Amino acid sequence: MSRVLDRRQLLRGATLAGSGVALSAYMPAWAQPVSAGIVKPLPTVSGDEIRLRVAHQMMMIDGRQSHAIGINGTVPAPLIRLREGQTVRLHVENGLDEQTSLHWHGLIVPFQMDGVPGVAFPGIEKRTTFTYEFPIVQAGTYWYHSHSGLQEQMGLYGPIVIDPKGVDPIQSDREHVIVLSDHSQLHPHRIFMKLKKQSGYFNRQQQTLAGLLKGEDQPLKERLDWGKMRMDPTDVADVTGSNYTYLVNGHGPQDNWTGLFRPGERVRLRVINASAMTTFNVRIPGLKLSVVQADGLNVRPVEVDEFQIGVAETYDVIVTPTDERAYTLVGESVDRSGMARATLAPREGMAAEVPPLRKRPVATMKDMGMDMNMDMSSGGSMQGMDHSAMPGMDHGSMATAEKPAAAMDHSQMGHGAAGAGAGGMAGMTGMDHGAMQSGATMPGMAGAPDAAGSMAMGGMAGMDMNMRDFSKAPGVKKGPGVQTISPMPMDRTGDPGQGLENVGHRVLNYRDLVAVDRNPDLRSPAREVQIHLTGNMERYMWALDGEKLSEVKAPIPFLAGERVRVTLVNDTMMGHPIHLHGHFFELVTGHGAYSPRKHTVMVQPGGKVSWDVTANEGDWAFHCHMLYHMHAGMMQVVQVRSAKGEAA
Repeated sequence: MSRVLDRRQLLRGATLAGSGVALSAYMPAWAQPVSAGIVKPLPTVSGDEIRLRVAHQMMMIDGRQSHAIGINGTVPAPLIRLREGQTVRLHVENGLDEQTSLHWHGLIVPFQMDGVPGVAFPGIEKRTTFTYEFPIVQAGTYWYHSHSGLQEQMGLYGPIVIDPKGVDPIQSDREHVIVLSDHSQLHPHRIFMKLKKQSGYFNRQQQTLAGLLKGEDQPLKERLDWGKMRMDPTDVADVTGSNYTYLVNGHGPQDNWTGLFRPGERVRLRVINASAMTTFNVRIPGLKLSVVQADGLNVRPVEVDEFQIGVAETYDVIVTPTDERAYTLVGESVDRSGMARATLAPREGMAAEVPPLRKRPVATMKDMGMDMNMDMSSGGSMQGMDHSAMPGMDHGSMATAEKPAAAMDHSQMGHGAAGAGAGGMAGMTGMDHGAMQSGATMPGMAGAPDAAGSMAMGGMAGMDMNMRDFSKAPGVKKGPGVQTISPMPMDRTGDPGQGLENVGHRVLNYRDLVAVDRNPDLRSPAREVQIHLTGNMERYMWALDGEKLSEVKAPIPFLAGERVRVTLVNDTMMGHPIHLHGHFFELVTGHGAYSPRKHTVMVQPGGKVSWDVTANEGDWAFHCHMLYHMHAGMMQVVQVRSAKGEAA
């Protein structure tokens, strides 16, 4: 964890112990001298009968004790190793003085076994045992975690590896499970309280006058423009390295968790983002990463230098180190305020150079849903537009494709909104400008607002720039919880992730992913549902379609077996990893029958993502996997019933 550098303490330490020793105590954790390395595999449980006990415990991180909630005395919880085709019984004993639960993230299980209190089952009461029982119908890398309160932040998470019933098509000589997470000495309810009182409480990287004078970040005009809109372009992460220590398999950067290899081996790394709030950028300087699996399902190998992994996503990669030397595995937080660090080495006790943190990203107009660099060639078509939602594209025309967008009444989903914001965007010259609510001149626009608040934008005549135009989101409930509506949300599945656009090497994006196996359901969607991810970042309010969970009067209804296209529109300046329980969905990225199937998708700031899904019977949680966003209300329930209306 970072510490405030006190000048008198520093001088006293320099006098007593020499400047080198004194300074090391104030270095960020990832930069401090490290141990000889912890070569310690994760505790593992397997078999048809597995016992797990949830209880409070202490854990040691970088030589410092910290309170946690673990399973069987460990954080992360034990690796659960299963085999496709078996039936498992997991007996979970609650040793806490409060209710708990376990959700099997990404596993296709009966909804009663899904583990979400109040949705799928009543929860596990204190000092009682609940038995989960379900068949294992898949293989791959997954994980499990509490779905009760904020227990996940305190350490209640663990990895799952399911071996295929036949020969694994992904061949490797050895493997390591890499569980990335974030840990705080501060109780999670105190973290949430601080965010509610001051959303930027943990942001220690805001723009400063000194930075302006040095020519860093935004120039003065842009800072003033963003200030008028009450937008902070450095608000990239809610909880940062000022509060978090970033962990690999429960160990801090100084602990230097180490995975061994022999030069020339194909090493499989099963990377799981089990953090509460952190998007990680993962790389191993000196090694190429061959991505072979996403969210537990095999994809055609794609070689990259780095990938961004959202909360709750998993990626399997193959690395082949050939030299007799150590390599540093870097899990850098998206805001560049800290990193998780581990080592791959041929022998215990080795360590490689740890790269410095890169410059933190600053949000742009694109992150506000206003891409000012659209390609206006080809008769007005726009680069980044999601043409897949248009008639005749990709999966065929939608049943609702020719209907105008309508308010999305969740009680009558058959009349869902269509077009995903793509309609009416070509041939933009000559149209009237929308009024900017704040009246501010936007960066990159020519001219200034007139008395009516409209503005002339060089080469962009006709784009509506009202940042709170609810006509673009008729299904969104108006209220203080909706700070902005993205004027021009773009399909950003081809983007590498916030802050990775110009890193100088290849970064994975969703369009790189192509499924190995043909998708099981190739029907065209019968209808489309559009859902907006909304928030007020200043007041730390988060919701879906402007309604937090406590305000929602009815679940989102689907029919069992129906094929639906869901388009998620991010109306906020922060990325959201969205998870639908009990399902895999196919990302609409132009790969047709081999579209990548995922259970969690990161929707970039100001962007949108479309996916097709076949509904499974039951009641399923649907939410942002940023823990404090979900806790604030960014969650709903998807209710899937048979055509006759019976419960699953």
